[in-house]
Amino acid sequence: MSIWTGILLALATIIVMEGIAWSGHRWLMHGPLWCLHKSHHEPRTGRFEKNDWFGVMGAAAAIALFYVGVTLGKGDSFTWVAIGVTIYGAIYFGFHDIIVHRRVNTGYVPRSAYMKRIVQAHRLHHVVESRQGAVSFGFIYAPPVSVLKRQLAENLVENGACRRSSHHVSVAE
Repeated sequence: MSIWTGILLALATIIVMEGIAWSGHRWLMHGPLWCLHKSHHEPRTGRFEKNDWFGVMGAAAAIALFYVGVTLGKGDSFTWVAIGVTIYGAIYFGFHDIIVHRRVNTGYVPRSAYMKRIVQAHRLHHVVESRQGAVSFGFIYAPPVSVLKRQLAENLVENGACRRSSHHVSVAE
């Protein structure tokens, strides 16, 4: 496989990973795996939270793909997909854990319209502390904030979702 084909495969994997992450976040984390993800919708009391196991699972998938591609010699495609999964994980960590949740303080302030929208969309996701009623489940793409605010208001009425108190994340942030 040419390097350009490999790069395209890695880029395609990043795009597919956003769909997988959105679906997993919406249907698994806010569904049967809420027991792990719930910790992320509550104030963190230590350095780690149960939700961090999802990052470990993503890393394990990338390691398995690298192993199959490199060690077992099953072809470049596994390796390039592993690279895409790893890059998506780095984007997730950088965006979600560093920029939005400030688990590592860098002093970065989002200035572009895109970054402001993504950060605000994730904050709107955290307005709800229950597993029902949340909005914005992706990490690279988010609908316009006005759409999310409307959905959030509808969800809070329909589902009776618990809204965080003012000392947590608010819609205005």
